[in-house]
Amino acid sequence: MKRRREGSGAPEWSLTGRCGDDTRAPRTLLPRRRVLGAVARRGLPGVVEASLVPSGIFVVVAAWIGPTAAMLAVLAWGYGAILRRVVRGRSAPSVLVLATFGLTVKTLVGIATGSTFAYFAQPIATTVALAAVFVGSVVVGRPLVARIAHDFCPMAPEVAARPAVVRLFAGLTLLWAGAQLCSAGATFGMLVSLPTTVFVVLKPVATLALSATAVGLTVFLALRTARHEDLVFAAANTR
Repeated sequence: MKRRREGSGAPEWSLTGRCGDDTRAPRTLLPRRRVLGAVARRGLPGVVEASLVPSGIFVVVAAWIGPTAAMLAVLAWGYGAILRRVVRGRSAPSVLVLATFGLTVKTLVGIATGSTFAYFAQPIATTVALAAVFVGSVVVGRPLVARIAHDFCPMAPEVAARPAVVRLFAGLTLLWAGAQLCSAGATFGMLVSLPTTVFVVLKPVATLALSATAVGLTVFLALRTARHEDLVFAAANTR
């Protein structure tokens, strides 16, 4: 039997409540380590596509052709990553969509000004604006993490609607807003103090380090909520 490809249909597992005294056939519970590995496999490729690969493309193309060609090559990579998923009937991760949107804006700015400084400086404002959007989504009661979470960890609708889980989504949205602000500050500091080539190499490393810290806190808080709410990772029912 062929393994179902990610994104080709319904998820094979999800975060759900325990069956309790339900006499119907229970779902198969999955080890937490196995599920965390699956979460990494679902989420990390999108992070790599949205950060490390574009940085590598920019360095190589800028060295061989020039900065304008490098900007366009990175933009083509972003849209190509989304197009590949559309052609295969898969949904694009929210992380990749957000990154490509920001990439479009900064490419337009970079080409219009002809300045690599403007190209790299513009995302700082975008990052700050994104942090504001994260905070605003909490204020209006629709935290963005509730949307992004499904890219990493499928969950039953009744689980996502639990008050404790809703509070978790709001707290994590504020956490990621703070991470965006820290990323903006670090990026600006490196941009004004480092040569462009060094900046292009170090920027994704610093961003990923901040993201890794935020991810670690996210996993800790999510698992704590799952434990308090008696939630489990279970294989989806198949018929």
